[in-house]
Amino acid sequence: MTPTTPSPARTDHDPTVSRPPSSPAADPPTVVAAALAPATGWLAEAVAEVRRDPGTLAQPFAWAARRVGRDPLRPGSDPGGVVHGTVADAARAALVVAAFDGDVAPDALAEELRVRYREGDTGERRGVLRGLDALTVRGPLPPELVPVGLELAADALRTNDPSLVAAATGPFAAAHLDQHSWRHAVVKLVFQQVSLDAVTGLTERADAELARMAGDLAAERRAAGRVVPDDLARIAGPEKEF
Repeated sequence: MTPTTPSPARTDHDPTVSRPPSSPAADPPTVVAAALAPATGWLAEAVAEVRRDPGTLAQPFAWAARRVGRDPLRPGSDPGGVVHGTVADAARAALVVAAFDGDVAPDALAEELRVRYREGDTGERRGVLRGLDALTVRGPLPPELVPVGLELAADALRTNDPSLVAAATGPFAAAHLDQHSWRHAVVKLVFQQVSLDAVTGLTERADAELARMAGDLAAERRAAGRVVPDDLARIAGPEKEF
């Protein structure tokens, strides 16, 4: 990635920056909080280098898992790191934030994130999505990043990888994903038996149509003699009995 023109100032008063249509939860997801925390060791050096020169992002982004590990951030409740992310997810998200803070135009960063996602493995793809989450939590995204984020989230939601689907339902999705796509992402997590704790803004965005979908799914599972996941009760509404 070759920086072109300097990034515009990122302030709440900048008229060139569009504010997300809805705000993510006040408490950021575990992986986002870890990404935005002060870095140490190898990651601190990598973040500083990427901030100085965003064109160096590719190498540390690819190496992150080998340097910081792949341990889950909440091993007790999420041993696979699917819901709350892994150490490597957080490190890659921190590198995305560092690139954003460097001297790079938003459209160049958008293209770089597309390349990192398209050419990366599953962990690198999660890192891009989590990086967009971290940037969303920090403040309004430049308009150049939103279409790319939606493109990559849509790709992740088409996969059958639960960790990618979960990573595509964080703060970026809460702020930017259209309601139809968001509902189907939530229901897909239920199908994949992934806790809806992965979904940012679940209470705020849940609506009558999502409740109807949850009720229909519960009825289908009962008719087939299958167990009804507890998470369906979270989105079906208080009037439904499970």
